[in-house]
Amino acid sequence: MTFVDTKEAIAVLGRNDEYLSVMSQHFSSRITARGTELILDGQDGEVEQLARLLSELIYLYREGNPITSHDVRYSIRMILEGQADFLHQMFADTVLVTARGRHIKPRTLGQSQYLEAIRRNPITFGIGPAGTGKTYLAVAMAVFSLKSKQVERIILTRPAVEAGEKLGFLPGDLQEKVDPYLRPLYDAMYDIMGTDTVQKYMAKNIIEVAPLAYMRGRTLEDSFIILDEAQNTTGEQMKMFLTRMGFGSKMVITGDITQIDLPSGVKSGLKHAQAVLAGVPGIALLNLSESDVVRHEIVSRIIKAYAQYDQN
Repeated sequence: MTFVDTKEAIAVLGRNDEYLSVMSQHFSSRITARGTELILDGQDGEVEQLARLLSELIYLYREGNPITSHDVRYSIRMILEGQADFLHQMFADTVLVTARGRHIKPRTLGQSQYLEAIRRNPITFGIGPAGTGKTYLAVAMAVFSLKSKQVERIILTRPAVEAGEKLGFLPGDLQEKVDPYLRPLYDAMYDIMGTDTVQKYMAKNIIEVAPLAYMRGRTLEDSFIILDEAQNTTGEQMKMFLTRMGFGSKMVITGDITQIDLPSGVKSGLKHAQAVLAGVPGIALLNLSESDVVRHEIVSRIIKAYAQYDQN
């Protein structure tokens, strides 16, 4: 197997052969790297698995994606479980290309199912821990829908729990009041579309970022609407939000039920919606887990440790 150049070899094998070392932990075959050439020596079946693994990682890199430790470990798992074809299908599913040329695509089985649910359903709930890409992928799908003219607007909202949704006492205009609470949504938009494009669209009201309280009384048509941090809504707020949906619109609701910041005794609208809306046609409830975390691998360990502690 041959790499295009040294840069590609380093990207796939890792700096100081970090990823090569991970591969060696899971396969008994000898993997020898000589510049841009890779020699695999072992039993035929395992060599074929290794060759497939490396070809998928090379494909991912050539699609404009930096390879992470998570990608290597997750790909190994998929290959060993006999899901190589699905791994390729997952890596081939490009939602869109960012302003910086990076291809946004699912990096786990859960993320792939999440994207498919958004494509197929008017309303999708993405529920899971931090780092699973639930908000970022939702924003990417919103941008794709806007660019492909499936919708005319993108509306991003989240509850400003820290301010009790009563923003009048804060200094500045509306934008200045809510910016600190909506910053993660801005960050995702800026990364995907570029700062100048986002600001231009916001000036034209094609993109709207606002606190949940400002959704009341509206009917949102021909829009892609994302409610982030939905675990911090009350049942009343969640019902209010869901019933804002108009014709030609799509909604994605994201949240993490392990990070509820509501006052003691107030039930999360996200948890309530899970119970009320299960089985309703056109509404998908997707649960992501620590195996779908695509940040540093220690984040998955932290989430798993907390989950185990809470169960005791």
